[in-house]
Amino acid sequence: MANYFQPEVECASHEEIRAIQNEKLVKQVKRVYENVEYYRNLMNEKGVTPDDIKSIDDLHKLPFLTKADLRDAYPYGLLGTDLKNCVRIHSTSGTTGRRVVAFYTQKDIELWEDCCARAIVAAGGNDEDVCQVAYGYGLFTGGFGINGGSQKVGCLTLPMSSGNTERQIQFMQDLHATILCCTPSYAAYLGESMKEMGITPDDIDLKAGIFGAEPWTEEMRRDIEKSLGIKAYDIYGLTESTGPGVAFECEEQSGMHINEDHFLAEIIDPETGEVLPEGSKGELVFTNLDKEGFPLIRYRTRDICILSRKKCSCGRTLIKMTKPMGRSDDMLIIRGVNVFPSQIEAVLIKSGYSVNYLIEVDRVNNTDTLDVSVELTPEQFSDRVRDLAAQEKMLANNMKIMLGINPKVHLVAPKSITRSEGKAVRVIDKRKLHD
Repeated sequence: MANYFQPEVECASHEEIRAIQNEKLVKQVKRVYENVEYYRNLMNEKGVTPDDIKSIDDLHKLPFLTKADLRDAYPYGLLGTDLKNCVRIHSTSGTTGRRVVAFYTQKDIELWEDCCARAIVAAGGNDEDVCQVAYGYGLFTGGFGINGGSQKVGCLTLPMSSGNTERQIQFMQDLHATILCCTPSYAAYLGESMKEMGITPDDIDLKAGIFGAEPWTEEMRRDIEKSLGIKAYDIYGLTESTGPGVAFECEEQSGMHINEDHFLAEIIDPETGEVLPEGSKGELVFTNLDKEGFPLIRYRTRDICILSRKKCSCGRTLIKMTKPMGRSDDMLIIRGVNVFPSQIEAVLIKSGYSVNYLIEVDRVNNTDTLDVSVELTPEQFSDRVRDLAAQEKMLANNMKIMLGINPKVHLVAPKSITRSEGKAVRVIDKRKLHD
């Protein structure tokens, strides 16, 4: 029998959800128009006022927000309340040096934790569980969101953060952890490490895992479930909208339920911006219905997916989204970190190299790899051929500072990267994440 954290919402009728959304949207648009000059200007340019928004049927009249808007408005331009009302920030990794900083009031944090609590209960969690949180803490949203949700459910919460694998496994055994929360690649690594240490799934008490922050395949899910002896659940979120808990899997695992009393979802044609009917494949757009600190309206996630209201065996009526099937921009998610080719390009230019480069991403033993091949100019090739290893190391370090992850850099001979007559091929992703 399914359990729910907030059944009055999770199992509400479509009409009840729609009524909640209508009321919240009207209030939110008015509040944002009055408090956020940046978005008010976008609305004025489009000739729309809060009086034009009577229900969610009018949502299409409002302008979109994009990642570029968030960078242009950095740091305070999209703040939705007085700064004194905010109690925390979280941030994405910077794109060409500009980070997205999201602000949270205490109410924002409470609602976020409710969403994460729903995800934990959907994975079978209750107040008798021991929840091991191995997402990173800090500016990254993963650790804090799940931590708060775990405490709301009443779980004994282990705020392990990521890394220190031997200690993770020791605590997992000694404190009888039953739910593991981390990136899927780290879950796979924990499984491999346990096997090397001679520890089998029978030696631990884990029953479920909640994994997100990076793309993962069904094959990877099966591998993790086998190596840890658990049922593995997906969770979706993005810093701009709050963090993990925007959507979560239930026991049926046929998509993720969106917490649509807080996040109003649309699917649009990424080229035209036209709203597409339910069941269409397109770009996911979110409106934060009650976020105070950073209230984004019609934010384009660039994730490609499908929405469905098909009846779910778990009893939840919240709309479902598929796993993202790709991106409508050039962002890569590598080991849970957002990476744009433009970031790598910026490092190359600043370091005095050409912008003829090739990024190759792969997944080896369930861990993402990032290789960057960079062409030297004829002058550089003759000058630096003797100290290539040192140059590669220095360039890799500069990229690590920008990206937050370690790439492997290869300085290659002039004209050795294949040219294209059309748009240059800068990225080869061999992970097969969206088959």
